[in-house]
Amino acid sequence: MKVVNKKFISIFSILIIFMIACGQVSPSQMSAAGNGTWSSPFTVDQALSNQDGSTQSVEGYVVGQPTSTSSVVTSNFPNDYALALAESPSESNTDKMVYIQIPSSYRSNFGLQSNPGLMGEKIKVTGSLTAYFSHPGVKSTSAFESVEDGGTDPTDPPTDPTDPPSYEEYYNSAEGKTGSSLKTALHNIIDDHQTLSYSDVWGALRNTDEDQNNPNNVILLYSGRSQSKTTNGGGVNDWNREHVWAKSHGDFGTAQGPGTDLHHLRPTDVTVNSSRSNLDFDNGGNQHGEAPGNYYDGDSWEPRDEVKGDVARMIFYMAVRYEGDSGELDLEINNNVNNGSAPYHGKMSVLLQWNEQDPVDAREIRRNDIIFEQYQGNRNPFIDHPEWAEMIW
Repeated sequence: MKVVNKKFISIFSILIIFMIACGQVSPSQMSAAGNGTWSSPFTVDQALSNQDGSTQSVEGYVVGQPTSTSSVVTSNFPNDYALALAESPSESNTDKMVYIQIPSSYRSNFGLQSNPGLMGEKIKVTGSLTAYFSHPGVKSTSAFESVEDGGTDPTDPPTDPTDPPSYEEYYNSAEGKTGSSLKTALHNIIDDHQTLSYSDVWGALRNTDEDQNNPNNVILLYSGRSQSKTTNGGGVNDWNREHVWAKSHGDFGTAQGPGTDLHHLRPTDVTVNSSRSNLDFDNGGNQHGEAPGNYYDGDSWEPRDEVKGDVARMIFYMAVRYEGDSGELDLEINNNVNNGSAPYHGKMSVLLQWNEQDPVDAREIRRNDIIFEQYQGNRNPFIDHPEWAEMIW
């Protein structure tokens, strides 16, 4: 009997330890593995380990919005275009998250800018298990559902007449590409845009860079100052047309095409524009007296933090749009400063840092949409997909 009692006590002890251990594991940490169907979705861990391009359903907790490969924001969401899922609602390690692309038909219901209350909620999605922001992801999504709230019918995406148009198809030919193949595909998509005259640029900038809090004003790129739309010109404190890709880098001047491309033309203070001149972009220098937060020296210009990413994405656009075909210049990014009149702009490593440091915001998205819909008929791909910069350069 003593032997039996000892065995019983040992088994009982093991059971007690097991029950205690299980009691310390939260439900979010005990997600059952599924087979990828809508009724038995993959866990986030399964989605992370099965990035094979197959279409599967995935379930997890909303933990934020990805803005770059290794950055997920948890507040002040810039738009409704993406979210991150994890096994636990408190997860902060991006390596344990899967990034979800949100198509326009679902943004009003599942985008975090419009629905910040989704943070910490469990949802289920269906899409292609493939990299997004150069990170394990789910793209080309076709179904979303809020698991705890019942959500929406996965076979009938919600529509809203106020949703922005879907631009996923615009980039179809670039899907799945990287490096020079991606750069070529994007060039072919955005090439041959409708061009403006240099005088037409004045009116266009009054529209693209309008101050949303004061429709009579524009926002100046480097200073951030809101200024009357009618104070354009060449006088002190007027605003003029800044070529972010300095027009002497390739010596294209103000000719139709690169010289009038709205995707890199911005209103700036005349004096500040003169100080920036044709400098390449890099960190460091002396702070500009009229535009605090901007720094410059003999060979480079550093814009204020709020537009560092904007500047980088404009430079990326120019290097992809102008590739030397159809009699146009071949503009390229390099990792130098002091590029002078050569058709190069730097500094690549710093621009890539700025692209990640300053995520795309609502003002950039609005501007991209206006240029596409009202003026040039082409988009800046690096506003729609900032992760493509790292995939090319």
